[in-house]
Amino acid sequence: MLDVVRLRVLEAVARTGSVTKAAEELHYAQPTVSHHLARLEAETGAQLLQRVGRGVRLTEAGRKLADRAAEIVGRIDAADAELAGYVGLTAGRVRLAGFSSAIGSLVPQALARLGERHPDLDVSLLDTHPPEALDLLRAGRIDVAVVFRYDETEPEPPGVRLHHLLDDAVYVLARRRVRKLATLRDETWIAGCERCRSHLLTLCEAEGFEPRIRYTSDDMVVMQALVAAGQGVTTIPGLALRAHRAEGVTASEIGGSVRHVYAATYGEPPDPPATAALLRALTEAGAEVSGSRSPAAARR
Repeated sequence: MLDVVRLRVLEAVARTGSVTKAAEELHYAQPTVSHHLARLEAETGAQLLQRVGRGVRLTEAGRKLADRAAEIVGRIDAADAELAGYVGLTAGRVRLAGFSSAIGSLVPQALARLGERHPDLDVSLLDTHPPEALDLLRAGRIDVAVVFRYDETEPEPPGVRLHHLLDDAVYVLARRRVRKLATLRDETWIAGCERCRSHLLTLCEAEGFEPRIRYTSDDMVVMQALVAAGQGVTTIPGLALRAHRAEGVTASEIGGSVRHVYAATYGEPPDPPATAALLRALTEAGAEVSGSRSPAAARR
């Protein structure tokens, strides 16, 4: 049977890319890490690492086992968090990951509510894109992922449960009011990540043109600054406008275009108490954001 401690060591080496860094992270002496790796190779009968100069790299067998180790270690950590939660929310912890515009608008309200109700709850937060957040969720490295999807987005992986938070309107940003997207067919476009860009391409295709994308950025502040400087136009969700609104840009809502924002959890219900408490706070914050006036109307 594979030893969990040695799997944790292999996972740390694979993730950090170094025996030394893994030892520092795990608070082990470097010879201890090397011993665990040697024992793991002996137990599996496979060469997991090979020397490269002064460092090491994983063999194909090592990479495959490290991938499995990440999932196993993550699920063990998740189980530990769940058990801590059942002891009581004062002893529990909850780990959250979300995309930047949600972290800049929706999530702080939820965390404030959670902190008022459960001040001793240990909460951690990570800013990352939805695909990466879902990978972390499935591996047990986080408990809740705040994600978004469009109608055309591929379904989430099996085992992921979605809790609807709000529908977020999509706007086109330019230096003037825009009534129809087709009037921007000759403009230079600014686009974000592939998940966001796919929706932009779908919108433009419906209007009969392909956008000429010259700038790529996932930073909503940068995107707005480029628009304000007259360097292009872009689409942006309402949560991003709530988090930041640059001078010199005009936001025009694209009728019928929304992205759906969810809190995602993994596995069968019921959720651990700490996770359930966070979901409740996120749902309340989502309802509050949905009930307030639109970000485009806030500053005209």
